[in-house]
Amino acid sequence: MTDPWVALEPGADPAERVRTIRRAHERFTAAGTVARPVRSAVADSWRRSARARVSPAGTGASVELTAGDLGAYRAEHPLSRVMPLFRELMGGFAKDGEHLLAVCDAHGRLLWVEGHTTTRAQAGRMNFVPGARWAESAMGTNAPGTAVAVDRPVQVFATEHFVREVQSWTCAAAPVHDPRTGRLLGAVDVTGGDGLAHPHSLAFVQAVARAAESQLALLAPEVDPADTLELTALGREEALVLVGGRKRRLSRRHSEIMVVLARHPEGLTGDELLCALYEDEAVTPVTLRAELTRLRQVLGPEVLRSRPYRLAVPVTSDVDVVERRLGCGAVTAAFSVYAGPLLPGAQAPAVVRLRRRLADQMRAALIVRGDPDLLSDWAHTPWGEDDVEVWRALAAVRPTPPVAARVRLLDQELAAEGFDPTLRSTQRP
Repeated sequence: MTDPWVALEPGADPAERVRTIRRAHERFTAAGTVARPVRSAVADSWRRSARARVSPAGTGASVELTAGDLGAYRAEHPLSRVMPLFRELMGGFAKDGEHLLAVCDAHGRLLWVEGHTTTRAQAGRMNFVPGARWAESAMGTNAPGTAVAVDRPVQVFATEHFVREVQSWTCAAAPVHDPRTGRLLGAVDVTGGDGLAHPHSLAFVQAVARAAESQLALLAPEVDPADTLELTALGREEALVLVGGRKRRLSRRHSEIMVVLARHPEGLTGDELLCALYEDEAVTPVTLRAELTRLRQVLGPEVLRSRPYRLAVPVTSDVDVVERRLGCGAVTAAFSVYAGPLLPGAQAPAVVRLRRRLADQMRAALIVRGDPDLLSDWAHTPWGEDDVEVWRALAAVRPTPPVAARVRLLDQELAAEGFDPTLRSTQRP
C-alpha cells in the first residue's frame, strides 16, 4: 500500500492531500485492523496510556482549574508573558482554518483554548477547554499531553489518539522551555480537523515554540554571571562550581557542604550542618568551622555567609534540573542531565539520602516510561549494570537473547545471596 505521506509534497494540491490522508486512514482502520506498522512514537504513547489505565472509551477530560483558580494560575504562569505572541502568530491561522490554539502547562492542563467559535464548541463537548487536564496519563495519546510527557514536538492524527472520542481530531504540539534554566513550562498546540494532516503543521508549532522561547529570553531580566553560582555534582566524586565567571573543582568535603547548602537557601545553623555532614558525633564545631573557612577562601567572602551558614547568591545545580524535569514528566530530558549518582563516594548523611532518592526517582521514571533505549542506556552504566528491576523492564520491551541472559544471571546471583528473584521489589544491596 502506498504511504499516504508520500502525497504530502509541498506542491501537492491541499484538498487532494487531505483526501489522500482520509482515505488512507479509513483503509488502515477498516474492521478495526491496522494495515501498516504504527509509528513508534504513537505506539510508545499507547503503551504508556494503557499502563496509566486510560480507558479508550473515556468521555472527556476532567476540569481541574475553574473560575478564579484558573485566572490566578494563568496570571502567574510564565507562558502568560508570551500569549500575545501566540495570538499574533497563530490566532488568525486558527480562526481562518477553523482550528484551535491551545496552550497547556507542564502537567498537561489546558490554560488557554482559543480560535474558531464553532470548533471551540465542538471541542468543548469532550472538555477540551481551559482548566481541563489533557495529560497523556489522563487522556491518553494527544499532542499537548504527549508533547509534555516526552518533551518533544508531537503530531497526532485521528485514530492515533488513544481515546476514541478524540479520534475525529488532528493536533500538533511543541514543548516550550524556560530559556535560562531549560525547565519545561508547557506546550503550544494547534488542534482541528483533517486540514492539519500535514507535516508542515508540526513544523509550524515548533517554530512558534522557538519564537516563544526567544521572546522569554528577551523578557527575562539580565543576570550578572558574577552574581550566580552553578554547581555540577552528578556522576562526580568532586563537584565543580562556576562562580564569578571562574570554574573551580572542590574537595570532597567541600563538595558535600555545597550540595547541602544548595538544598537549604534559607541557611543552616552550625549544629544542623554538623548533623547533615558527619555521622560521627565526635566531630566538633571547630572542625566544621575550619572547613567552612577554607571553602570561603575558594568561593569568596561575598558568596558564603554565616549565622546561619548559607550561600548568598542564586544557585543552580544539575540535581535541581533533573528533579524539575522529572517533576514535569520530561524523563528523556532529565536522563540527558543525569550523569550518574550524586557524589558517589560521599558519606555525608544528607548527601547519601539525596543521592538515593534522586537515583530511585530516575530509575522509577525510566521503568514506568518503558523506553527500551533509555532503559538500555541505564542498564549499561556502572551504576545500572546490576539493577535487576531495570534489566527486567528492558527484557519486557526488548527481549533479545543478551538481555534475557543478563536477567537470568542476575536472578541466579540474587538467589545465591538469599534474595527471592521473583520479587519485583528485589534490589541488590
